[in-house]
Amino acid sequence: MPYLIGSEHPAAPAGARFRAALARPGILRLPGAHNGMAALQARAAGFEALYLSGAAMTAQMGLPDLGILTVDEVAFFIRQITRACGLPLLVDGDTGYGEALNVMHMVRVFEEAGAAAVHLEDQLLPKKCGHLNDKKLALPAEMAAKVAAAVRARRHLVVIARTDAAAAEGLEGAVARARLYVEAGADAIFPEALTSVEMFREMRARLPGVPLLANMTEFGRTPQLTADEFEALGYEMVIWPVSSLRVANKAQERLYAALARDGATTAMLPEMQSRAELYATIGLADFEALDTSIAQSVLPQPD
Repeated sequence: MPYLIGSEHPAAPAGARFRAALARPGILRLPGAHNGMAALQARAAGFEALYLSGAAMTAQMGLPDLGILTVDEVAFFIRQITRACGLPLLVDGDTGYGEALNVMHMVRVFEEAGAAAVHLEDQLLPKKCGHLNDKKLALPAEMAAKVAAAVRARRHLVVIARTDAAAAEGLEGAVARARLYVEAGADAIFPEALTSVEMFREMRARLPGVPLLANMTEFGRTPQLTADEFEALGYEMVIWPVSSLRVANKAQERLYAALARDGATTAMLPEMQSRAELYATIGLADFEALDTSIAQSVLPQPD
């Protein structure tokens, strides 16, 4: 049903709903949804929470993932996704868009836009994709201060601390940073760009009782593992950050090639979402029924 009807979207704060989903048995599966349509399709497939990637947001704007986005630009994506599907959404907060006060502002803006959770990373600007080389890291104490600021500013938002230290400081450095971030108030830890099953297993063993998030991005440094395999390793959450965008981009590439070649889209029709499928996904009939139930014509009364 349309999000315009207040009762159709949950009244509980998004952060509380994310915590409830995380508390249920099994690993919390968080597919990336790069826009409202992707969010609707993910919900239809049965997912109960979603992820919004900074890399996916910037890529669909034709930009690299170098910390270029602003808080308000991210808030636009948050609003469209949460309005469309009503599911709790974990959002990539990059480095927090500045220092402690900027982080606090980000938390408030994201909460107001509908986010359920955010992760902050300990890189310095210009930040990079976690699976690239030569990442520059903030001092551990400076990152911990950002985490503490985020926790102080939130009303309900789940705060996850991401560390990119494994590549530069090894597992020892990543674990030390993670412990410091937990002490600062982080609800969970996201150890980025681990390169083997053994590293995932060791990180779990070294951080008992701390919820951990695994990143199953394609074409990166992490071996391809299933959600069940991450669950067996003791991880509580897994994201597939850019998968939906990668598939959509590849399909668009084929479309434009066919159109340039043939001067028509005929060859691509079997790969297209039909008009009926599109309208069903976005709930056109529900919106029309809602409009009809409210905006009925009023006939003039005779004198």
